[in-house]
Amino acid sequence: MNQKVLSPGKLLDSFGNLSEAGYATSLVKQYSREDIKARNLRIKEWDYYYVGNDDYGIAFTIADNSYMGLGSVSILDFKKKTFITKSVMTLFPKGKTGLPSTSAEGDVAFDSRKLKIVFENNGISRKLKCHFKKFKNGFDLDCDIELFEEPADSMVIATPFKRKKHFYYNQKINCMRAQGSAIIGGKRYAFLPKNSFGVLDWGRGVWTYKNTWYWSSLSSEFLGKKIGFNFGYGFGDTSNATENMIFYDGKAYKVDEVKFEIPKNEKGKDDLLSPWKIVSNDGKVDLLFEPIINRKDYTNVLIIKSLQDQVFGRFSGMLKIDNKEIKIDNLTGFAEKVRNKW
Repeated sequence: MNQKVLSPGKLLDSFGNLSEAGYATSLVKQYSREDIKARNLRIKEWDYYYVGNDDYGIAFTIADNSYMGLGSVSILDFKKKTFITKSVMTLFPKGKTGLPSTSAEGDVAFDSRKLKIVFENNGISRKLKCHFKKFKNGFDLDCDIELFEEPADSMVIATPFKRKKHFYYNQKINCMRAQGSAIIGGKRYAFLPKNSFGVLDWGRGVWTYKNTWYWSSLSSEFLGKKIGFNFGYGFGDTSNATENMIFYDGKAYKVDEVKFEIPKNEKGKDDLLSPWKIVSNDGKVDLLFEPIINRKDYTNVLIIKSLQDQVFGRFSGMLKIDNKEIKIDNLTGFAEKVRNKW
């Protein structure tokens, strides 16, 4: 595939369509909610952060999907193979959540009776704070985590859908170092910079009603160098670019098409907790993914249906950059399959 690199400028033209489809390593296109010409109830905006190490992880979401707002927190324990996810929904925020038009700076908050999440971003570091009443066994959850050492390169992609005025503008920032903690009762989950990393999934767009996506992410360190990747596919028109990148020592390396080979059980359904293969058509990716836990979250309410299988586990195998093969072993990340009608 001849992948197109985005040029600086406005994301949308005067008709509300993407001015250009392609990829970049920084947020070169300017997004503005006011430039969207589609029905405002189809607009979806979110900031999702995952912070983790080899023992445990935590995920935060603030989303404004126009007809529905969301604040969500998940805690995962890889040693015990347990997780807990709790969320609070609001009705018809329609942009009032105030998610920033850029990932470079700007604060955002989700505030309800049970849950308060704040993402602070001063352009140098990011602070993730939350207070969730009675999160587990009657105990409150309190979090205060800082992300810093943001790499120069990230994954940015502008993807059109076949339907006019529908698009997805996305940035994934991998391999940020993390420090801080999450506390529930007497249990403290400590995140130390030497072994804890964070990733941001920054998404803005107008989505079609029915879609499926596959996404895999790694942020880690191996032999003294930061290493990670972003692999994904499954929706929109990706003829101009894929969202597949390897990150090594702060620099991004483009990958063509990637496929998740998910095993099947005797009934022909996905066997998500058996080992997967993740490979690319250009020979740059050949990984074995050994699952630990499936953070599944299924919602089926009237016309809204979301089947989320976010599987956490260990990656081993080969990543190739500039004709150099890097063999990784037992690095913790995740791979997911999500089916939405929303």
